[in-house]
Amino acid sequence: MSSTPSLRRSIEVEYWVVDEAGSLTQPGSLIDLPGAEREFVEPMLEIKTTPCTSTTELREELFERVRAALDRGDEIGKQLVPLATPLNHEAIREIPCDRTRIQNAVVGDAFEYVRHCAGTHIHIEQQPGRAVDQLNTLIALDPALALVNSARHFRGEAMAPGARSKCYRWLAYDNLRNQGELWPYVDDRADWNRRLQTCYDRFREQAIAAGIDESTFESCFDPESAVWTPVQLREEFGTVEWRSPDTTLPSRTVSLADTLATVAGELDGRPVDIGGNTPCIDDERIVLPDFETVSDYVDTAIEEGLTESLAAYLSRMGFEPDAFDPIADTFDHDGPIDRETARQLRLEYATRLREDVRQSPAMTAD
Repeated sequence: MSSTPSLRRSIEVEYWVVDEAGSLTQPGSLIDLPGAEREFVEPMLEIKTTPCTSTTELREELFERVRAALDRGDEIGKQLVPLATPLNHEAIREIPCDRTRIQNAVVGDAFEYVRHCAGTHIHIEQQPGRAVDQLNTLIALDPALALVNSARHFRGEAMAPGARSKCYRWLAYDNLRNQGELWPYVDDRADWNRRLQTCYDRFREQAIAAGIDESTFESCFDPESAVWTPVQLREEFGTVEWRSPDTTLPSRTVSLADTLATVAGELDGRPVDIGGNTPCIDDERIVLPDFETVSDYVDTAIEEGLTESLAAYLSRMGFEPDAFDPIADTFDHDGPIDRETARQLRLEYATRLREDVRQSPAMTAD
């Protein structure tokens, strides 16, 4: 699929940083590179692109920035790992700040699940007058997370093909209603804003009850930054944002973003209907399944991965599932993984990432 050239899209992707033995380590001077930032845990590096007007431009910028990190890593003995969890590791330390301190106070011990997760955020520019349709389409596409599941394990134990999504949606924010989970379709912007405010007010009340100073809370969070639902309407950036995908090989991340920009981006005047008998996306219309069906597919994507029925659904919704090879589905380890094996696997996938960006095959998009 080729996407509309004028439609901007960007990527934020998190990678684990390891040393030459495959042990997690801090990114050091990697954070000084263009587009690179620290995340809230010590052994992670986030690489961001700027808003790009084509998939070719997006790919070139992401690959350039990842290559720069690899080159710097060669100099300082660090590598990047495209796995959604470290597979097995001792406690992962946070970088102290008020924002994470508040989440720890409210979420409690379950916040440990979040510290072990590395993912990808894809932003698609809002189309004037169609942002809610874009958002609802993106909600229906959420099961596409199965295309890039990249870890089955949490702290050495096999959990699910979508271990990271399971950690976020079902374990980390279990005591924060509506946090972390996929929200139903939205009626309009006012409906979306009401949901944000409700979530924010509940989070704020729980934080204050946990002993957080009200002014400190309000300096760290506003309604838009206080929710972790995987599909969001972002006024700050003028985008619709998909936060569900695992981190994976950069070429697969770009392919995913390309289809997303095509399907949930420029709607070309096509109507978006919800609840049709046969969900599909074609040149004339977009028909989305009811939300219960979407939720069932999301559960499948997390617990079972890319099944035949899920692949058939994603094909009708504009994806080419055969073009993806989810890392989690090719993993040889379905049982427990000890820490030594986890270190070796992190090194293996660091090498695969290096090969992915060095090969630099030509894009067919745009």
